[in-house]
Amino acid sequence: MTEPGQRQAVPPKFKAGERQLLTGATPGAIAPNIIVAVRDPLGFEDDAATVIAQRLDEVELVANTGMFITYTGEFAGVPVTVISTGSGGPEIEIAVVELAGAVKEPAFVRVGTSGSAHPRVAVGDLVISTAAVRSEGTSRQYIDLEYPAVASYELVTALADAAQERHNRFHLGITRSTDSIYCGQGRDANGYVSPDQGDLVEKWTNAHVLNYERETATLLTIAALLGCRAASVCSVVNSAITHELRPQAGVEDATAVALNAFRLLQTRDNIKARTNQATWVPAMGLE
Repeated sequence: MTEPGQRQAVPPKFKAGERQLLTGATPGAIAPNIIVAVRDPLGFEDDAATVIAQRLDEVELVANTGMFITYTGEFAGVPVTVISTGSGGPEIEIAVVELAGAVKEPAFVRVGTSGSAHPRVAVGDLVISTAAVRSEGTSRQYIDLEYPAVASYELVTALADAAQERHNRFHLGITRSTDSIYCGQGRDANGYVSPDQGDLVEKWTNAHVLNYERETATLLTIAALLGCRAASVCSVVNSAITHELRPQAGVEDATAVALNAFRLLQTRDNIKARTNQATWVPAMGLE
């Protein structure tokens, strides 16, 4: 117990001046539009941020800390930062908190891969998450499970419109995020099956969950708590329904959709500012 007059014991933050030590982010180097991508061999043959940054103009390497690689550039004149992380909620937590500390109220989009949990979601399709089941552990360190992991309406709308523009096959719905990629998603671990695993896939399919992955729930929860907009667009590279596995399927489409969504978001944010509205809705127009 802290004695009267004593300071409460609190670990130091990982900062040196204005520089965030884990990501290397500094104010002025991070754009208000941020893509978070996992270094995922099922999605990218090289570092995810390095691959996505090739689509940007005027691109610069912001930092490479070994843990995270970050680039900032422009897409269609819109400033964009891309950061690659390790897999899972704990890595996404660091990226979101540190980058949100470097730029005011950024918009985050996760781009990555996932597995289908529903018969109508095929390998190669895109899933734009409207919300996520919090079956991971990181977000529980922030808020009770009753708090929903919900995507930003404005970002979801921009992602859906970008996918429609490109004629990509996409779905809107609920994603389930887990820590475990084996037993937690219904796979055996070298023959081991957990006691609760038997009807896992059927349970969430019946609940109309569209896909499984490991990061979206953490991103949506923490971003909302920090007052930031966030969303997720994942390609489907495997299916629990058909047992198909196709690495890299749809990842280029997911990346293009995210970048074009930021272009649309910028236009709609300009409309909000011009009309002094808090939220963009379709009735406000597109230009």
